[in-house]
Amino acid sequence: MSRPYYGCGLPYVSGKDLGGKLIVIEGTDGVGRSTQMGLLQQWIELQGFPVVTTGWTRSNLVAKSIEAAKSGNMLNHLTYTLLYATDFADRLENVILPALRSGFVVLCDRYIYTAIARSGVRGLDKDYLRTLFGIALVPDIVLYLRVDIETLIPRVIEANGLNYWESGMDMHLDRDYFESFRKYQMLLIHEFDLMAKQYGFEAVDASVSVEAIQERIREKVGPILR
Repeated sequence: MSRPYYGCGLPYVSGKDLGGKLIVIEGTDGVGRSTQMGLLQQWIELQGFPVVTTGWTRSNLVAKSIEAAKSGNMLNHLTYTLLYATDFADRLENVILPALRSGFVVLCDRYIYTAIARSGVRGLDKDYLRTLFGIALVPDIVLYLRVDIETLIPRVIEANGLNYWESGMDMHLDRDYFESFRKYQMLLIHEFDLMAKQYGFEAVDASVSVEAIQERIREKVGPILR
């Protein structure tokens, strides 16, 4: 049986015989995706399922190029988006699809939705973005860790502090890092809320404890595995 794509898929790669499960964890910066990914991976493996993980900008092809471009802030928004699309396409072809074909559970720390949200708030046409990322396989479940801005801000400050990109400083929303972060993340949360309805995300309240979030995630993932 062939699995569905959001658009045309990869024209030279078959979507047939993909027996594994594709589970995505999405959410804005600093919401706790990596922590929940690690806990979920351990739990799934204890259930007896092999797991492969992948994440944003981890492609062997362009990950270093993206980091180099970001460190110099030297590309326009469209070029960054095309680099992110290349990163995703490379991981889809060489990590996600082979793992699914081998029957693995694939855990993705972010998927195409992050690119669509980030590029969308920077003014790129959303129809173009959906077409560009139409190569993406439709996941079995998308877990959307949702948090309000008042809860998010202290978490980020206490963890790693505010950085240039997570604060959206390239958008010139405000000269102050704190205010720019607040405005930028509010825009992203709004975009994720819209996509939650459009793409059928499973929303998880990320304002509670790590343990409570993980418990809710397992409740949603369990039926997918079974």
